[in-house]
Amino acid sequence: MYEKIKELSTLYYPDTVKMRRDLHKYAERGWLELRTACIIASELERLGYQVLAGEDIMNKEARMGVPPETILHLNYRRAQKEGANPKYLEKVKMGMSGVAGVLKNGDGPTIALRFDIDALGLIEENSLSHFPYKNGFSSVHLGAMHACGHDGHTAIGLTTARILMDIKENIHGTIKLIFQPAEEGVRGAKCIAESGFLDDVDYILAAHIMPQNSQKYDLYFGMNDSFATTKLDVIYHGVSTHAAESPQFGKNALLSAANCIINLHSIPRNSDGCTRVNVGTVHAGTGRNVVPETAKLEIEVRGVTSELNRYMEIYARDIIQASALMHDTVVEVEEKGKAYALNCDEEFMNQIRQLCEEYLSDLKLPKKNLSPLGGSDDFSYMMERVQAHGGKATYMKLLTPMVSSPHNDSFDFNEKVLEKGPRIFASIVYGLQKEKDNL
Repeated sequence: MYEKIKELSTLYYPDTVKMRRDLHKYAERGWLELRTACIIASELERLGYQVLAGEDIMNKEARMGVPPETILHLNYRRAQKEGANPKYLEKVKMGMSGVAGVLKNGDGPTIALRFDIDALGLIEENSLSHFPYKNGFSSVHLGAMHACGHDGHTAIGLTTARILMDIKENIHGTIKLIFQPAEEGVRGAKCIAESGFLDDVDYILAAHIMPQNSQKYDLYFGMNDSFATTKLDVIYHGVSTHAAESPQFGKNALLSAANCIINLHSIPRNSDGCTRVNVGTVHAGTGRNVVPETAKLEIEVRGVTSELNRYMEIYARDIIQASALMHDTVVEVEEKGKAYALNCDEEFMNQIRQLCEEYLSDLKLPKKNLSPLGGSDDFSYMMERVQAHGGKATYMKLLTPMVSSPHNDSFDFNEKVLEKGPRIFASIVYGLQKEKDNL
């Protein structure tokens, strides 16, 4: 069966590439992935999966960092013009862009696979040295670009769905294919985790396309050294006035913001492990002769454990409030995203390693299971939800050559990973249910 899966992955590779390039060309940012979600839902329906979308798999109240309604409406109109399937467009509109395909095939384990679908807020490079631009599939949506490989993840997920349906007579159990919105900014996984959709899952796994190092491995079975993180928007509200005529009547929101910035970067280090803090944007003021009435900061804190992130968040919130008191302003704090540190199951990683060594022997595998992430990913919400009831979880690395690092306007990856990815996912699903059958 593993050879059959390999043959199917090779057979479908041209279609996987075609799908990836289409998704790349019509990149959509988090909570705005309406065309993308409709394509996913339509393809899953065509393949014969039970399709769930929007509130079927999402807790609406648990979403974070949803854009304003005006943006959501404009994106809905754009998706209509770009041919989004009306049957699903109504279900995924207004920031409800999660989709899942479910295949129930008798008794057996419930296995969930997660694929993130959103793009970043970048303007893509438009030179002939950039492969997508040269080949006519660079993003046509200004300010949206697949610069982290999620177009590849989505294409891999749909081809995996195709392969699993082809071999369904050899699979016993339930498969849940989750296509998650708004991973960037760690905003989208929480609402799926808190919907209850994962509460019967025995195994959950995901993978991220990552650059190869000099040793050119194909796969790591898990990731460590990830950061738990909290993303906050901070808005100081003061009182504007003429800066020369009556400065005493003003309350300077920018001064509160400035004090906040300086002191955030003065949070003491912690001997328990690495922490991070960053102020990414500052927006304040209307003119040089006007005391600023409002000031907005976009900030983040991180820690290599969830406890260290909590330490940073508490300290940061205290500084935010103190900076308001210092200049008699009012502060508004909104949580825009959050993720735990990744906690990959050693036993589960060893299961996958054994399967790959025995049946996917052409893959180049490292001696150790784990490789550092170095960033954050809200798949941790899903992992924790499954692990809480005794399920197993891991987050793998799919390695491939890259032109530049992720989150760069010239980012691109070697598309051969689009052949390996579906083969690996489908083989793991088949292997896990087969192992359960033999118990």
